[in-house]
Amino acid sequence: MTAFALVFIMPGCLVDKLGGAFEHEPDELREGLSPDAKALIARASEEVDPKRRFDYHTHIIGSGDSGSGCYINQHMLTWAHPYARFRFLVYASASGVKNLEKGLDRQYMDRLVRLVRNIDGHGRHLVLGLDQYHTRDGRPDPNRTEYYVPNPYAAEIAQRHPDLFLSAVSIHPYRSDALEALTKWAKKGARVVKWIPNAMGIDPSDKRCGHFYDIMRQHQMILLTHTGDEKAIEAEGDQKYGSPLLLRKALDKGVKVIMAHAASLGENADLDSPQGEPVHNFNLFMRLMDDKRYEGLLFADISATLQYNRVDRVLETLLKRADLHHRLVNGSDYPLPAVNVLIRLGKLEKVGLITEQERAWLKEIYHYNPLLFDFVLKRTVKLRGAKQGFPPSVFMLNNALAPLSDEILI
Repeated sequence: MTAFALVFIMPGCLVDKLGGAFEHEPDELREGLSPDAKALIARASEEVDPKRRFDYHTHIIGSGDSGSGCYINQHMLTWAHPYARFRFLVYASASGVKNLEKGLDRQYMDRLVRLVRNIDGHGRHLVLGLDQYHTRDGRPDPNRTEYYVPNPYAAEIAQRHPDLFLSAVSIHPYRSDALEALTKWAKKGARVVKWIPNAMGIDPSDKRCGHFYDIMRQHQMILLTHTGDEKAIEAEGDQKYGSPLLLRKALDKGVKVIMAHAASLGENADLDSPQGEPVHNFNLFMRLMDDKRYEGLLFADISATLQYNRVDRVLETLLKRADLHHRLVNGSDYPLPAVNVLIRLGKLEKVGLITEQERAWLKEIYHYNPLLFDFVLKRTVKLRGAKQGFPPSVFMLNNALAPLSDEILI
């Protein structure tokens, strides 16, 4: 083992400081929190109907050790690839996984279930399948796939905990059986398709997506897709596929699209300009949101928009644009809210989005339940002088995106 590796496996190591820096268990929250922190949670929950409370963006991962069929790239599991290995260890720490050699599937899900169950009025979370990277000729490429979550496993999780979860499928449109698989899952009750184009090798404007979108529209399916640069999973060769403009093909076919993270990172070529100069992805996203043709079709989730590198431009704009709030939905992007290094409450306080007291109470909540922390933080942030930030409707099922199936038959 290298000296580099030893740094990250020592007790109290850097991995846990960057990843799961929580200090308490979720079920200790009711007894351990200060009255002020409890009051902040109560205020955040006001007017959010527990029966309709919803998180559109919750990841599940696994190694397949339970027979789940999940897959983690071997690059993540060896110090021969130190950056990938370190990144995986941070995610494992954030997910409460203690034993990387045995029972990873169970540990991840046990932690997620405990987090949700220990939130009063928790509502439900959409857990996401994640298809493999596919080459241009439609072949799966395990070497370029960092995480694979089969659709039956996501559906099984939702069936096992129907009061906590619904599930989304992930189907790569280049697959030779893509149209058959999409139709099959639609008939089973699936209503949301999840893509990460940059990490899966999908060009959303590719002509091969046309019939795929036709079937989605026929079955009133929703596309939940990453937009902007992808940093959580290796995608450096295909960041261009994160451009919001590439999703016009789906929108023009009448498919409802949720652009995850509101395209809040990176730049891409302006396809509407002869020069094709690079433009921030968030600006491209806003161009589409302001296009009247896409009212009722284009939505966005606010997952990751409170991370330290997205606050200044993205978060403040989304808070300011109250005319768009009916098209925003909440997503935690779990386990990322539990990655300590991504959250900088000090910066949020400095720019006036939270107060000094709120910062202290939020920090308390994080140490017990980072998933609850993510919800309370998003309900707490507001512009200076404003009475309210994101309205309660953002944190409930959006009627324009309903109905979602209560059960997907495996």
